[in-house]
Amino acid sequence: MTMGTGVVLFVIGAILAFAVHVQTAFISLSTAGYILMVAGVVVFLIGLVLMLRGRRSVTTTTAAPGQPVGTTSSTTRTTDPSEF
Repeated sequence: MTMGTGVVLFVIGAILAFAVHVQTAFISLSTAGYILMVAGVVVFLIGLVLMLRGRRSVTTTTAAPGQPVGTTSSTTRTTDPSEF
């Protein structure tokens, strides 16, 4: 979701910076567009880093004597500093 938000911010900023030519007294739309474009790139990169973080799945198998084998699966997130 953060990567999509970054793209949307970048596109809105590009529209404001390059396509809208309206004079306003209180804000420069081209400057606001450039700020939104930079924010969009930052949000996109944060989303990319979060997506590329390591995910590891752990599967646990349990069985009681005389009962069929049941499988429980869970996914845990781990962060290993050596991956960066």
